[in-house]
Amino acid sequence: MSGLLGIQMLLLMWGCACFWSITAGALIISEDNDVSKGMGNQANSRQKRSTSESTVEVHSVMVECTVTSRFAHTVMTSTALNKANSSQEIFFEVELPKTAFITNFSMEIEGKVYVGEVKEKEKAKKQYEKAVSTGQTAGLVKASGRKMEKFSVHVNIAAESNVTFILTYEELLQRKLGHYEILTRVKPNTVIQQFQILTNIYEPQGLSYVDAKATFLSNELLPLVEKTVTDKKAHISFSPTPEQQRKCPGCDGTLIEGDFIIEYDVKRDKRLGEIQIVNGYFVHFFAPPDLHRVPKNVVFIIDRSGSMYGNKIKQTREAMLAILQDLHQEDYFAVILFDNVVNCWKESLTKATKENVAEAMEYVKGIRDEGTTNINSAMLRGINMLVQDRQDNHLPEKSMDMIILLTDGMPNDGESNIQKIQQNVREAMGGNMTLFCLGFGNDVDYNFLDVMSKENKGLARRIFEASDAALQLQGFYDEVSSPLLLEVDLKYPDNQVDSLTTRHFNQLFNGSEIVVAGRLMDNDLDNFLVEVFGQGFEEDFSVEGQATVSDWDVLYPDEEYIFGDFTERLWAYLTIQQLLEKSKSGEPDEKANATAKALDMSLQYNFVTPLTSMVVTKPETEDATASPLIADKLTEEQRQQAEKAQIMGTSYLSQMTPMRSYLSQLTPMSSSGIPTYFVDGDPHFMIELPNRNDALCFNINDTPGTIFNLVRDSISGILVNGQIIGDKKIPPDGKINTYFWKFGIIHQIFGVKLEITTQEILVLQDGKQVKLLWTDMASLKGDNVDLLVTKDGKLTVTLKDSVKFIILLHKVWKKHPYHRDYLGIYTVDTHLLSPSVHGLLGQFYHGIDFEVTNLHPGEDPEKPDATMFVKGQEINVTRGWQRDFRRNWKGENVPCWFVHNNGLGLIDGVEADYIVSDLFTAV
Repeated sequence: MSGLLGIQMLLLMWGCACFWSITAGALIISEDNDVSKGMGNQANSRQKRSTSESTVEVHSVMVECTVTSRFAHTVMTSTALNKANSSQEIFFEVELPKTAFITNFSMEIEGKVYVGEVKEKEKAKKQYEKAVSTGQTAGLVKASGRKMEKFSVHVNIAAESNVTFILTYEELLQRKLGHYEILTRVKPNTVIQQFQILTNIYEPQGLSYVDAKATFLSNELLPLVEKTVTDKKAHISFSPTPEQQRKCPGCDGTLIEGDFIIEYDVKRDKRLGEIQIVNGYFVHFFAPPDLHRVPKNVVFIIDRSGSMYGNKIKQTREAMLAILQDLHQEDYFAVILFDNVVNCWKESLTKATKENVAEAMEYVKGIRDEGTTNINSAMLRGINMLVQDRQDNHLPEKSMDMIILLTDGMPNDGESNIQKIQQNVREAMGGNMTLFCLGFGNDVDYNFLDVMSKENKGLARRIFEASDAALQLQGFYDEVSSPLLLEVDLKYPDNQVDSLTTRHFNQLFNGSEIVVAGRLMDNDLDNFLVEVFGQGFEEDFSVEGQATVSDWDVLYPDEEYIFGDFTERLWAYLTIQQLLEKSKSGEPDEKANATAKALDMSLQYNFVTPLTSMVVTKPETEDATASPLIADKLTEEQRQQAEKAQIMGTSYLSQMTPMRSYLSQLTPMSSSGIPTYFVDGDPHFMIELPNRNDALCFNINDTPGTIFNLVRDSISGILVNGQIIGDKKIPPDGKINTYFWKFGIIHQIFGVKLEITTQEILVLQDGKQVKLLWTDMASLKGDNVDLLVTKDGKLTVTLKDSVKFIILLHKVWKKHPYHRDYLGIYTVDTHLLSPSVHGLLGQFYHGIDFEVTNLHPGEDPEKPDATMFVKGQEINVTRGWQRDFRRNWKGENVPCWFVHNNGLGLIDGVEADYIVSDLFTAV
């Protein structure tokens, strides 16, 4: 339901995220008329339906966010009208922040309202499976990008009728780096009759500043942002008229495309913090002003194994150079690199003087990838270094000990049992230091890192493979680089409160905030004494005071306050989040109890959490019986598994006939579900993804004679390089075509080396050389490698228990004025290679996550363009065709998404990163 098969995308509105981190909700309404048409017809039909004669009109869109003492309540409402004289499907698709809880979803159709019901996930799943088994349509939430999740529903609407969709979700804002952020991303793609973004912020603590901005605001649109700020309230609205939205008078194009951002913070003049009490529940916000930072002793443990090849290691170096420069002079630090061996910059922590930091930066510049992954030894080395320095009184007494681990893979050297590694780390740390784990990419076991960090006072964070990975690393470090207090305890009268959320915190970082909520046992607040203790830099922190109750009628006399139970819902949200965390670690009984309590509260407060689902029963029509929609919530582990399994975005090609018919005719070497990767043509790279019914392709253009690394797997010892050759002379069109004419294949473990050219095939092993000719039919069998040359110009290289290569020789007429003979190489059984495999082709052997949207006509009417989201960035792609020569020498057309500019944005780094000096040399 991505809008690519004849679906007209009439509205894409990323709704009010109402929380700090930069994520957002999304709303799509569209129609589906002819999803079974071919690709060329799709582009044409889309172009036709994008005119003003569209049969679906989005009448209104409103995103209203109410923030009350950091608790955000967002309602997204949209009304669409079927203007046709016959019934048709209307789609409603929503992307919302992964940390928010859906609390309501409803549809109003012809005066009747259909409301969602929150159920236990297993019960909802059975209802869903029953609907699917009977052929009814149903939907499940899927991960969408880094920080969103998506669910969608489609309903049949009668002629000249309308439908209103209402989605509500709630979330506690997190303060990071000194502010809260509310982000609304707008991409309506068309003019909306009634369009409004409305945000109201109520903060009894007092607002210190409020800022509203947008990436699309021109001088003409800027005055439309209305902002009214008083001491304790802010009102921000943005309501452009249809004419103000238009790119030009009378056209459908809209100027409203980009991010609408609100940042704010509150006043912090009380060391005790702020306490709100409403309707029998209290919430305590604690972030005292004017605290001195506590010095830190940080050990950076960096994975440099073979899987960090290419862009990952480059971005790690870039981030570490910036992080080292940000160290304070009173900090101590160490740098440890590991693959299958562990190397330390120095054998103890070093004070962060300018000279020491400069020396460490030179060391970091030399980080190179190699070897396997021994996480256990690296962690124990870093922990022992901190322990020894503490015993030797080498570190300041009042300072914070922390370890930051960065890895992109699973432990596969030394101790590889993750439970044993967690136990070793837990026992070695002894509760005396904090562990932060950064998981780089999708091959890492995030749950392993998440549990290990939480068992040691820290947290884990996923770092996504993208062009901004270095910024992600730096951003995380900025959050934890300035501790203000350690071992913070917040105490309340035992006889007056119960059901408290967590009230002990291992640290308070600069720019963050501690939040505790609970239930009052009575309304006697005369002796509601609050105490806070913590370990500070110069002296221990201690403060106590009497809680006071804010009178909301006095604070906001002109407001008809409709969100009066926010303290209770905030308490429930926070409690559920913490129970879900407890359910991941600890004793089995403790985990089971936490899970059961979280489920009960999710059902009680109508929250869609990882334990519940919201079921919406769609209305019956003449053509279909009532069927359910299920709105789910994914855990981070489920999101990662979904991404690894390449679930995201599969629906947009599920009915593409050309690709389906092509896949059904493939030879056994590329049977359904087994991907094939090849280079053939000018030189043309293709990544076939049968599990997604799709393929990606790109060209690499460089000067003749250039040698590229295609496959590199340091663990299995396999290396494949290829050299290109150009046309004999410049053709009339001035464009010199280049092709691969020579390949070098090495299996280092077996000691096998192959040199394959357009003239001959050389096999070198144990000092012996065998030469085969393309003109001969030959078979060479060995203990570790088999070669088969057939008369149709095909060489099959089968490496024992590993990947298979098929090299094709393309013969060109000898008297052709321009072209030369060239080679193509196809790889199969790539799943037998290690996760560290890389290269221009190898980097894709274990999958690639991408989404394609916004299909629109391109320069060639038969080749529509689209927008692809891959590796954290948006790139323009074209739907085209590539020749596949495996079945016959003439080749067959294979549909694929073509990535321009030498694969820029799809490949890690740039094509120059893969150039090598010799046919048998690694990068």
